[in-house]
Amino acid sequence: MRTMKAIIKIQGKQLTVSEGDVFFVNRYVNSQAGDHLEIKEVLMAGDGSDAKIGNPYVADASVRIHILENKRGKKVIVFKKKRRKGYERKRGHRQELSVIKVESIVA
Repeated sequence: MRTMKAIIKIQGKQLTVSEGDVFFVNRYVNSQAGDHLEIKEVLMAGDGSDAKIGNPYVADASVRIHILENKRGKKVIVFKKKRRKGYERKRGHRQELSVIKVESIVA
């Protein structure tokens, strides 16, 4: 038996998801661990010959996600240097992330 797949738009990015998948995305503002969200921006839903393609979105389709946790990513060091000029700059950055799990796809 095939699992239902969907292509969704989350925060300006397109992801191919199926039920039970776990992803890291940019943090959802004002969200807590344990929250449930419903994404209506479904670009394609289904699999194989029974796939529905939206224009731009599939009507009455949604993907329900569960926020497992909010965390911070690995530290990225940004280092700039111009040789022989004495110019060096070092900055760090940690991205705010949400870990989400796809619970169900309705198409």
